[in-house]
Amino acid sequence: MLDKVLIANRGEIALRILRACKELGIQTVAVHSKIDAALKHVKLADQAVCIGPNPSPQSYLNVPAIISAMEITGAQAVHPGYGFLAENADFAEQVENSGFTFIGPKADTIRTMGDKVAAIKSMKAAGVPTVPGSDGPLSEDPEELQATAKRIGYPVIIKAAAGGGGRGMRVVKDQQSLINAVAITKTEAAAAFGDGTVYMEKFLQNPRHVEVQILSDGQGNAIHLGDRDCSLQRRHQKVIEEAPAPGIPEDARQAVFESCVNACVQMNYRGAGTFEFLYEDGNYYFIEMNTRVQVEHPVSEMITGVDIIKEQLTIAGGQPLSFKQEDIIFRGHSFECRINAEDPKTFLPQPGTINAYHAPGGNGVRVDSHIYNGYSVPPNYDSMIGKIITYGRDRDSALSRMRNALDEMLIDGIKTNIQLHEELVRDKEFQKGGVNIHYLEKKLGL
Repeated sequence: MLDKVLIANRGEIALRILRACKELGIQTVAVHSKIDAALKHVKLADQAVCIGPNPSPQSYLNVPAIISAMEITGAQAVHPGYGFLAENADFAEQVENSGFTFIGPKADTIRTMGDKVAAIKSMKAAGVPTVPGSDGPLSEDPEELQATAKRIGYPVIIKAAAGGGGRGMRVVKDQQSLINAVAITKTEAAAAFGDGTVYMEKFLQNPRHVEVQILSDGQGNAIHLGDRDCSLQRRHQKVIEEAPAPGIPEDARQAVFESCVNACVQMNYRGAGTFEFLYEDGNYYFIEMNTRVQVEHPVSEMITGVDIIKEQLTIAGGQPLSFKQEDIIFRGHSFECRINAEDPKTFLPQPGTINAYHAPGGNGVRVDSHIYNGYSVPPNYDSMIGKIITYGRDRDSALSRMRNALDEMLIDGIKTNIQLHEELVRDKEFQKGGVNIHYLEKKLGL
């Protein structure tokens, strides 16, 4: 077991990691920017180290400062959470080369999965269903591009191999637009990600976003914790998630679970990970793998009883998985609403001081948040300030508890998106289950 872990993140996920460490008797080190000195996990950690000014490149993305903090404090390992350096293969490599443990997959695995073209090739080899596509980077030859698009069938989507978060994508509806669209996407990809490599896939018209949570110990053992539906999105950013994904035939579900587990064994994957799929007309299509813990991991925890962060920590300490697949029993349903400090109409960030805060409670309600009365939300980072998670014996009861929880929650002094969530959980189509990834944007008129 690890003795001391440095938490290289901030906000609710940093507090979530700290709590898991404390349960396991692991000492914690919190690194923070100057403006984050008053964060809850910084106050609760065994040690705290300021690693730089407020801008992320000078603090939470400052690799030398983080590794120096590990050396100074005697931390054995670093947990990157999500965002920032969580999927940075170079960071993972530098941590390991410096004699420390990176709580996550090996650098080579992160690198492969971070390259969308390489990831798709890896998944196809492992038997994971993928979207029909170019099966590699696009060439410069216009005739070859046209032939590839014709084989796949319009509409197609051009994607940056190094892209993510909805960036570096362009939909092409006909052959007249293809060549220009490829050139523009290459230019944008090179500017945004430092890599102009692009590939082509079939553009699915009305898919759902369904993902599979896995745990693998790098010792030949892997399990799945079921699936999640994350289709309610705005500009490729998830808003509400739920587990399990509603309305999917059990045979299709089990087949994709098995393929994901087999892929992890073949890759010798280490830690927590998520396979993300587009699901349409009974078929799954792999789009990417996230080699880290997800924002929405609590809904999987609620329906399985497995603490994903604790499993990450024990796996990083060299222990095998605590569970076999037959030990995992799926019960009930869970929802998660992401609470952001933003205007519910314009979605612009709303930093400022929270004058009053009241968290909801009751049976089946969980709140993961770092905020408190008097806390000042800084303008420097992501606007998410917490998550409400509810659990019920079935989908209807979990959704009813979410409606109650949102009505109870009070955050005064800044604007939040609670109002939007209150509308969404009462939306008739969402209540039925199975809306597609375009539903929310159409509802909002975006």
